[in-house]
Amino acid sequence: MSRANRVLAEARAAWYSFIRRRTAVFFTFFFPVIIILIFGALVQTQPTGGGLFTEPAGYYVPGYLAVVVLFTPLSRVGSTVARHREGNRFEKLATTPLSRAEWLLAHTLVNVLIIGLASLIILALVVLVTGAEILFSPLLVPFVALGVALFCGLGALLGRVADSQDGVIAASNGVALPLLFLSETFVPLSLLPEWFHPLVNLSPLTWFSRGVRGATYWPLQDGGGAGTVDPIASLALLLVLTTGFFLAGAIALPQTD
Repeated sequence: MSRANRVLAEARAAWYSFIRRRTAVFFTFFFPVIIILIFGALVQTQPTGGGLFTEPAGYYVPGYLAVVVLFTPLSRVGSTVARHREGNRFEKLATTPLSRAEWLLAHTLVNVLIIGLASLIILALVVLVTGAEILFSPLLVPFVALGVALFCGLGALLGRVADSQDGVIAASNGVALPLLFLSETFVPLSLLPEWFHPLVNLSPLTWFSRGVRGATYWPLQDGGGAGTVDPIASLALLLVLTTGFFLAGAIALPQTD
């Protein structure tokens, strides 16, 4: 069996495993809808007022996308790794031609498909519910794909170090929640203390949100968003970070338990 066939076979099994878990399917797509309804329809943005949501609705599109790009891979891949460890499935995997990198690639492809579908729903809802004006740039596809792959790698690392599925969920939330609000998603850099600004650049989610905003929001603004980060530069850096996190996650996967 070729490498491509091995990856596709594992990806097919992971896909069917996902769709059989109705609760997981429901909340994967329902959770970001709730976030949009809360922040977009109830809280709403106030560009001329004070408070947290002071930017136009289109500014927060990266934040809405980050909800699924960040949370879903961390919890799904981390929980899968922990479940495989508890069931000694990696010992069985070691007796097959499927390598650890191929296993992680297969599960990453499934997550890219799932989160890609969720992202389409999010973008449609953001426009319909919040009235956001955004540019549907083709750069959204690689940004979402690379963001998912990056956090799949990080999820594999969490699944390796956590001692149980419950531990993975706790660790995922502990990592994801700070990143979600401290990576220029919902909270602009201007609202954070100046001493914290260099730390924001250390978050991989920052380069996802800056790049998505540069591709979808700034081109429609007066002046084209002068002084903002180039989305191509953000995409290149995200590619480097994704490669590093994916390789680290693949190496961290146990061969035996």
